[in-house]
Amino acid sequence: MTTQSKPIEAYSLPTPNGQKVHIMLEELGVPYTYHRIDIGKGEQFTPEFLAISPNNKIPAIVDPEGPGGAPISIFESGAILKYLGLKFGQFYPTDPREQVKVDEWLFWQVGGFGPMLGQNNHFSVYAPEKVPYAIKRYSDETHRLFRVLDKQLEGRDFITGQYSIADIATIGWAQAWERYGIDTAELKNFAAWVERLNARPAVHKGLNVGKEAPLDLANDKEAQKVLFNQR
Repeated sequence: MTTQSKPIEAYSLPTPNGQKVHIMLEELGVPYTYHRIDIGKGEQFTPEFLAISPNNKIPAIVDPEGPGGAPISIFESGAILKYLGLKFGQFYPTDPREQVKVDEWLFWQVGGFGPMLGQNNHFSVYAPEKVPYAIKRYSDETHRLFRVLDKQLEGRDFITGQYSIADIATIGWAQAWERYGIDTAELKNFAAWVERLNARPAVHKGLNVGKEAPLDLANDKEAQKVLFNQR
């Protein structure tokens, strides 16, 4: 099994996207250092951060012990999870057919579940102008996506059967189900899955990394613009 002697540098925030990386690193049990990127102060636009995350979004990591022993930087949360899963041989299957299943649901999260919930949040809570069409559009899509997840979890403990980066990618976003008016009495598979994941020590710890300095989204317009374009 691959080991890690030097800490992985994680540039992040306690947001659903940042939490993916925190949870993965906690699950792997490898050393890492958390670096808070204050998006309200524009730290995502510094030359140093852009060198590792050219899309000026968190999270990003630098692995000092990358392929061939040389450092490597990775941005985009899905790419980070796949890299870590492949490097350490955990939470990402080796069988190609099983990899496809995990990839499908990982990309479902980064392409749909995250962005649609983010837009729902933006138009329902933070937008300076309330646009009924946008609010209904993203609310309806949010509820549809939660139903899709609940259906996938029918007869399964985890999204693809075995605990994987698909679960790790999704759980941070799923924590806010109450905010979106989700009735867990109607989505019992989903409710059981959330309870199951929240009982994992690494998930609990990963969700709370960096929360000693929470984001003030209500008053921070720049942070809002960045956060709700996350994947």
